[in-house]
Amino acid sequence: MSERLLDLENRRSAALNAGSERSVQRQQEKGKMLARERIEYLLDAGSFHELDMLARHRAHDVGLDERPYTDGIITGWGTIDGRKVFVSSQDFTVFGGALGEVFAEKTHKVMDLAESVGAPMIGLNDGAGARIQEGVVSLAGYGGIFRRNVRASGVIPQISVVMGPCAGGAVYSPAMTDFIFMVRDTSHMFITGPDVVKTVTGEDVTLEELGGAGSHSTKSGVASFVAPDEETVLDDVKLLLSFLPSNNLDGPPVLDCSDDPDRDCPSLTDVLPENANVPYDMKNVIAEVVDDGDFMEYQAGWAGSIFCGFARIDGRSIGVVGNQPMIMAGVLDIESSEKAARFVRFCDAFNIPLLTFVDVPGFLPGVDQEHGGIIRHGAKLLYAYCEATVPRVQVITRKAYGGAYVVMDSKSVGCDVSYAWPTAELAVMGPQGAVEILNRRELQQAADPVSRKEELVNDYTEKYANPYVAAERGIIDAVIDPVETRRKVIAAFRMIATKREDLPKRKHGNIPL
Repeated sequence: MSERLLDLENRRSAALNAGSERSVQRQQEKGKMLARERIEYLLDAGSFHELDMLARHRAHDVGLDERPYTDGIITGWGTIDGRKVFVSSQDFTVFGGALGEVFAEKTHKVMDLAESVGAPMIGLNDGAGARIQEGVVSLAGYGGIFRRNVRASGVIPQISVVMGPCAGGAVYSPAMTDFIFMVRDTSHMFITGPDVVKTVTGEDVTLEELGGAGSHSTKSGVASFVAPDEETVLDDVKLLLSFLPSNNLDGPPVLDCSDDPDRDCPSLTDVLPENANVPYDMKNVIAEVVDDGDFMEYQAGWAGSIFCGFARIDGRSIGVVGNQPMIMAGVLDIESSEKAARFVRFCDAFNIPLLTFVDVPGFLPGVDQEHGGIIRHGAKLLYAYCEATVPRVQVITRKAYGGAYVVMDSKSVGCDVSYAWPTAELAVMGPQGAVEILNRRELQQAADPVSRKEELVNDYTEKYANPYVAAERGIIDAVIDPVETRRKVIAAFRMIATKREDLPKRKHGNIPL
């Protein structure tokens, strides 16, 4: 027995040190953690249980003479803040973290386990893509991963953390997960690299410009969260998980709340400028209303005219969506519609209530927007809200114009409780545009068109650009003092916490993708 135990210990030791000294050194010189170090940092101390530690490739006839244990990926389960999670961590020091048959089988196994027991799946990505030597077998392995990503979508939270290269077919697994984290300067995602781009299109582009964290967090919208270093990005993963349920059958976590649910928000009295065309920061409103002002923003650098993120109300996780008047007056455009639609659908899939703050002057006009498909993209957000069955509360702070107001979780598309501040302006369009259309002939014939237009605008504003016509018809449920916004929102969420909604039986809807 002692000989066999010694043999086991030697094999385990070989698996724990699967990468060559040179590979390990190169990884550390780049300022990157090793695959096991990442797992140790992410999970609670001593909680990791490894699967398939002694797995090795079987590709004997393709020039792969070395057969290191783990085959380039470390998989298993552990806990974060005492809650069970599953992890796969690609090991760049073994075959460059490239995926082969055994690597894929290990990934399939851990993904199947995560789905079957109902726990989040976290992938730490740092690999060179498909293992060329194993050819089409590697590609088939990717297909199995993609299929499992889709099958687990909406069942368990899936999180991808890109901590190095992620290229070619490898990018599509992260793309189908719920959230992508990237590390500034060391993370890269792209379908084709700079050399191929140069050969095919003649464009000169650096690795960072093409697929770095900066590009994907501000231009493409691929990255959900970006951090300056690996430790911070893993801390952010832990923070995100604190807002999420383990699966679609669980409710979101509830924490003890030290923030008084009955407190007033006096600063909201003065948050809006006197001039309705002057911007203000809607995030200041959020900070006043949610518990302790804590807000974890999603895709903060992309599509800034709308913001989304996670917060807590009365100790309970909520998803927050709001127009941002500081950027393009808070209009809805192609990118902001798509960003918010995906966020709303995630929250609905995982039973996370939605709080929507509205100050929207409309959809962004322009040939580029129309030709780019603003109709189709705007419909994504409308579809997402119409489809959502979680508790939903709306607060209209200022402008709520036209179809964009309807899209922003209006009462007519299923919002449960709708509040408006006295400053709310619910109308088909703004007073200026309305007067120009309704009174075109009168203005053309007026002796002083400028003065007459000003009179008509003031009259329209007094009659229509206020919340009281909507309140008379029940289109909003109450006009509230901004000071009492937190109390009212908490009361509404408490009331609708037990909401149930039966949907017609169907395979799935056909969202306008």
